Amino acid sequence: MSTSFERVSRFSVGYDMREVDEFLSRARKAYEGRDPSFDGGDITAASFGTERGGYDMRVVDEALDRLSDAFALQARDDAIAANGEEAWIQQLTERAEVLKERLERPAGDRFAPAAQGEPAYDKNDVDALCDQLVAYFTGDHKMSVDDVRRAAFGRRRGPDGYREAVVDVYLDHVADVMASVP
Repeated sequence: MSTSFERVSRFSVGYDMREVDEFLSRARKAYEGRDPSFDGGDITAASFGTERGGYDMRVVDEALDRLSDAFALQARDDAIAANGEEAWIQQLTERAEVLKERLERPAGDRFAPAAQGEPAYDKNDVDALCDQLVAYFTGDHKMSVDDVRRAAFGRRRGPDGYREAVVDVYLDHVADVMASVP
């Protein structure tokens, strides 16, 4: 299978084309129901090597975001077909409430602080996004999944920052819930 991703110049570094093509082939099979061992979580965890002249990383990452959204919508449709729309709405509401509980913590205490010397996200930057998410979950602010995925945070070290991995996992859950909303 070959894709039509843009390639970077032969002097620049991009994603390994073979790895990306193999991954997307497997994702396509899963989406068509032919590979049950693959799911939407595999997209979030995707990691590719790099090579000179490879695929443009930005373009591939955007395609992965769209693919992740497609898997979320498929999972929503499957859940509705299996259990009914009311049960699905209840499950989605419960997931959103769990996420909202963390957002309602005081600024500066929403996530685990980084250990001394550990790279971390700036608390103020993360808290600003969290405030927007609170407004989104209460219906007072419009946001898209892309707004969450493209959020950028300054870097801090130690207790002045939130642990990166914890914030990233949380934001993946937020994006998953947002992508499930019709």
